[in-house]
Amino acid sequence: MQSSDVALPSYCDSLTTYQRRQTIDLTVGDVGIGSSFPIRVQSMTTTNTMDTDATIAQSIRMIDAGCELVRITAPSMREAKNLEEIRKGLRARGYTTPLVADIHYTPNAAEIAARVVEKVRINPGNYVDKKQFNVIEYTDEQYASEIDRIRDRFMPLIRICKEYGTAMRIGTNHGSLSDRIMSRYGDNPHGMVESALEFLRVADDEGYDNIVLSMKSSNALVMVQAYRLLVARLKHEGLKPYPLHLGVTEAGDGEDGRVKSALGIGTLLEDGLGDTIRVSLTEEPEAEIPVALALARRYA
Repeated sequence: MQSSDVALPSYCDSLTTYQRRQTIDLTVGDVGIGSSFPIRVQSMTTTNTMDTDATIAQSIRMIDAGCELVRITAPSMREAKNLEEIRKGLRARGYTTPLVADIHYTPNAAEIAARVVEKVRINPGNYVDKKQFNVIEYTDEQYASEIDRIRDRFMPLIRICKEYGTAMRIGTNHGSLSDRIMSRYGDNPHGMVESALEFLRVADDEGYDNIVLSMKSSNALVMVQAYRLLVARLKHEGLKPYPLHLGVTEAGDGEDGRVKSALGIGTLLEDGLGDTIRVSLTEEPEAEIPVALALARRYA
């Protein structure tokens, strides 16, 4: 039975009075994330990860502006390995801010990065599946076999994260849902939530809960609907209340980017949802930090 066939719990405790959603807590390096901690602010580098000096310099500018977690892309094993050099360089300069490896298509890169940095972000839409824009009809048995395939490919990363104390973000992107998810659930908030839950259930079965969840979209309305549905589904399935990372992807720049981000992120923060945020502007990453701090400050 799909979630649309049943009545789901409410996504927040009150529609009229602010009350922050109570989550489990986790640590990313020396930074706590969850309802026991302030809303954390983060951003992402735009440099070539193989340019160690440039990435270190940009990370320092971000940290000096107030960034509490620095995310760095690692599209291949080569970049994942170089994260260690970036981390060493930052630590040598006295910066202990946790680093997050951003992984999309390469599980092997995630498994390397999880041994080096404090957190790994994976996109369930393309971590195991490859998007080919196909419409695929599955029987229930065939679909179950696909879930087994996800489990087999995802398990090594879970075990490494447990061994090294590495946190993970399971981050769905509206623009990169797999053909399998879109064929069964649709290109919508329901499909976004199910994409993350498939991976989350595997981690839950293995007793790994050092996890943050996100439902990001460039459409602020879709993004808000997806996060609200996610929280309701977690309650409905009896899963843990995992912390949430909020963000509107590709919000733009200038006033438009700031307003769009404030609409999406601010709406959810008013719901009491959200434990770490990133404002995605097409500007230098350090320019994102004052905007994110202004949004979080209201709930300090």
